[in-house]
Amino acid sequence: MALLALAQLASAGTLHGTVNNATTGKPAASVEVVLIQLQGGMTPVATTRSDANGRFTFDNAGIGAQPMLVRAVYKGVNFHQPLPPGKDTVTVDVFEPTQDAKTISVPSHVVIFQPSGSNLTVGEEYEVKNDAKPPQAYYKTDGNFVMTLPEKANLKQIAASGPSGMPVVQAPIDKGKNRYAIAFAFRPGENEVRLSYELPYPNNSTSVKLPTVFGGGRLLVVAPPGVQLTGDGLQMAGQEQGMNVYERALVTEGTPVTVLLNGTATPPAANADAGGAPGRAENVQGGDPNGAVIQAIPGRLDSLKWPLIGGFCILFVLAAFLLARKPVAIAVPADGVSAAAEKSALGAGGKPPSSAAPSNGDALAALDRATAGSLDALKDQLFRLELRRQAGTISEEEYTRERGKAEQVLRDLVRG
Repeated sequence: MALLALAQLASAGTLHGTVNNATTGKPAASVEVVLIQLQGGMTPVATTRSDANGRFTFDNAGIGAQPMLVRAVYKGVNFHQPLPPGKDTVTVDVFEPTQDAKTISVPSHVVIFQPSGSNLTVGEEYEVKNDAKPPQAYYKTDGNFVMTLPEKANLKQIAASGPSGMPVVQAPIDKGKNRYAIAFAFRPGENEVRLSYELPYPNNSTSVKLPTVFGGGRLLVVAPPGVQLTGDGLQMAGQEQGMNVYERALVTEGTPVTVLLNGTATPPAANADAGGAPGRAENVQGGDPNGAVIQAIPGRLDSLKWPLIGGFCILFVLAAFLLARKPVAIAVPADGVSAAAEKSALGAGGKPPSSAAPSNGDALAALDRATAGSLDALKDQLFRLELRRQAGTISEEEYTRERGKAEQVLRDLVRG
């Protein structure tokens, strides 16, 4: 037994981390930090506190070998930072909490309809921006984001995510009269709230009155081509991923939008690759924080994954794709190198250096940056794959196959 304990200790990974107060720009001292294992459910495996300089250390066999989470509990608010395989350092940003509702705005609201027999599956996604100066996290324990569902709606799930994180299922707070709230810490930057529910769809036809809780943003309504859709102020805006998109700009707060639907449709098949968008895993709030469930949402529509993932995930993927259509300053290069890596390889103002040809040192540096970006992307892919397995949105056979492929590429990159 002693030899076994020594062997386990020898194989344990060590994590060095820092808790940073992003509101003040200073290290956060004496903050509770929890190491969470994802395999087999979200299980806390170690707890410590940050020192006077915000530093902390964990020793655990799972560090570097499997995806994990690091939770920092600051003033009653949970802030999470994903820890992908192969990583042994982490910085967890915490923010001073605020209850000022003006901290956030909702520039986009996407509603996606998908007929399913006698029911209509509906997915909604709110883009929530936090531009607080100085940066603060908007949070209230009794619910700080309220959604109103249409009449006869049967709520299935609500998930929320902070910047650069994974969707995390939230415990809904029933406010009565089809109103539900979540207690979620909206961090500075772009956040998302996603929910799904079902409506009766008798005779493949219905009228849905969408309540408008937040005003000033645009409303996007999406439906399969087989469904005829009309609505108050909605204009056809084209197609995305085989689905019809309708848009209404500058929706007034408190003004319901009536949508008429008629017809049926089958799940769309898209010629998209199997790559996934970065997920979210931050700020687990509401209900039991230790029992929160992380739900992985695939990055694109993929007909091969439809039987495994289900219509709800597909709907949310399309919503994320639509919200991502906003113009950006830097395009992602076709070879898979991140935009940030490409930009750093350019000169000031985003232009190539004045010299006619890069030096060997510059070429090697660019290659190193590209390789580092590929490694980070692969580690993130493995991390999302584990989360999808925990959420039950991937079969064991596909999990084994996809993980084997990713690990092989990762080994090749490391050896190279």
